[in-house]
Amino acid sequence: MPYKEQKVEKLYYSIGEVAGMLEVPVSTVRFWENEFTILKPMKNKKGNRLFTPADVKNLKIIHHLLKEEGMTLSGVKKKLTGNWDETDYKYEINESLQNIKSILLELKDNM
Repeated sequence: MPYKEQKVEKLYYSIGEVAGMLEVPVSTVRFWENEFTILKPMKNKKGNRLFTPADVKNLKIIHHLLKEEGMTLSGVKKKLTGNWDETDYKYEINESLQNIKSILLELKDNM
């Protein structure tokens, strides 16, 4: 199996890095920050937003529900306030399955 470098996880991500990960405009990340109380990025002395890995995970869950599941903002807010543990669990399962799929496709390509 070929060598793969492990992803280096930073302590804080800038809003531009987060927007790049999610492939959305920076303004969308700012909007989601105002809409969802679960997002609380730190701000440095300049006022730049600094997102922790937990914030990034929450943003990925919100992005998944809005863009891939097709839910509305109010629907996502309801889902996150009521069943956060279940939503988080389902997201983790989805991520694991996507990783397994990419590994299997890579193995298929190498055969």
